[in-house]
Amino acid sequence: MKTDNHHIGEEGKKYSVPTIIISPSRGWVSLKLHELWEYRELIYFLAWRDIKVRYKQTVLGAAWAIIQPFFTMMVFSLFFGRLAQVPSDGIPYPIFSYTALVPWTFFANGLSQASNSVVASSNLIKKIYFPRLAIPIATVLSGVVDFILAFFMLTGMLFYYGYVPTINLIWLPFLLLLAFVTSLGVSLLLSAMNVQFRDVRYIIPFLTQLWLFATPIAYPSSLLSKPWQTLYGINPMVGVVEGFRWALLGTNTAPGPIIVVSSFAALSLLAGGIFYFRRMEWDPRVPS
Repeated sequence: MKTDNHHIGEEGKKYSVPTIIISPSRGWVSLKLHELWEYRELIYFLAWRDIKVRYKQTVLGAAWAIIQPFFTMMVFSLFFGRLAQVPSDGIPYPIFSYTALVPWTFFANGLSQASNSVVASSNLIKKIYFPRLAIPIATVLSGVVDFILAFFMLTGMLFYYGYVPTINLIWLPFLLLLAFVTSLGVSLLLSAMNVQFRDVRYIIPFLTQLWLFATPIAYPSSLLSKPWQTLYGINPMVGVVEGFRWALLGTNTAPGPIIVVSSFAALSLLAGGIFYFRRMEWDPRVPS
């Protein structure tokens, strides 16, 4: 909204100075995604801020990026691999589960942190204008550093168990992007809802835990028959996890149909998350 204020210059002449009032967009408006590119440096600094805050005053620092999936792998190997004798497609259970836990940890951490990012940044939002989408995007992006550290550990385990990655390795960036899109899409929905309903933050840990067991991390999707495997791809993380195993461990079944379904589901989540997030910006309970 723009208005004109009249001022008197040194020569006594009146002139008008435009005053720009920034207010949240209402309704199903243009998403203005071009603003994200204009504020790309801000996204970078917000992501870097999240990385520094995450490990500030911690004893082990960035080592937590490796410890979390590694100890989860040990628990899964003991209870699911050894005691429950869950099949692992002929692959040693530790590397079978850890290969899935690396992208899963990236997704889960991004989901839990980005879902609370808007509420946590309310003071910043009230002071200056910038596209609010930048906050959850930066939070999920900051998890790439943790993913890289955990992936280095995965590389060492691959050589320890005698697995040499093939040309399928070139699909890993796409699979990581699929995990990013999934995490961001759900985070946009939950972060907007969290502003309106603060009890959403209590649902997030339960949702993450439920999603963990709904994803073939502790077990292979090969336990399902072919038609059900493809339908299972409605959970986008199924495509990510099975894709990582196929690319790094050379599992027999290439997750082609699963990836297609997972990609469609992830893009649907992202589109719905963006529209809902923008829709909620005009709500008076949302900081603006």
